[in-house]
Amino acid sequence: MTYNEIFDKVAELIVAQLPVTIEQVKPESRLVEDLGADSANVMILVFDLEREFDIQVDNDALAGVHTVDDIVKYLEKAVG
Repeated sequence: MTYNEIFDKVAELIVAQLPVTIEQVKPESRLVEDLGADSANVMILVFDLEREFDIQVDNDALAGVHTVDDIVKYLEKAVG
């Protein structure tokens, strides 16, 4: 999958989970500060990502995830 394909899917999942529009979801958007996610939102998003991309997210990797771009780059590596 390309970066853009992964980004589009991640953006869809974020919009389904948080009270934001697709236009608000940009690579540089920070999950908590910009998009209003809390820890419960993040955990649900992780479950959605695992199901959507058929992967297991490493809990240690979550510590380094702050922006939408961080998620996409993690998924690029995880799904090849």
